[in-house]
Amino acid sequence: MTALLLDTGAFAMTLTDDPRLPATVRARIEAADRVALSVISFYEIGQKVRLGKWPEMAPFAAALLDQALSDGFDPIPLSSAAALSAALMEWDHRDPFDRMIAAVAQAEQLPIVSPDTIFDAIGAQRIWG
Repeated sequence: MTALLLDTGAFAMTLTDDPRLPATVRARIEAADRVALSVISFYEIGQKVRLGKWPEMAPFAAALLDQALSDGFDPIPLSSAAALSAALMEWDHRDPFDRMIAAVAQAEQLPIVSPDTIFDAIGAQRIWG
């Protein structure tokens, strides 16, 4: 079984059909048996839309969960263990969203689909390009 975890940026690229999403990555997402999302991605998108920091996602925000489910994505709840792991992770990266996504990926033993090389610093298996 092939399973992947999309980071928030990759998830947004699938929603908007962003041409920056490499064709090879798109093909891996489409071929995967399970494409997971950390629920923190919903919070991150909603928060950034509300603050005016991600206006491109505003049209998607209200129906984000319904769209993700319709597209076959598997939202992973944030467990207490993953939240604590994210907080205590030995990683200089301060972005709380990325920390939560990394902790969920570790807990679920999933590679992260992300253009963000910051995940490489913690030894996460990252898929891009």
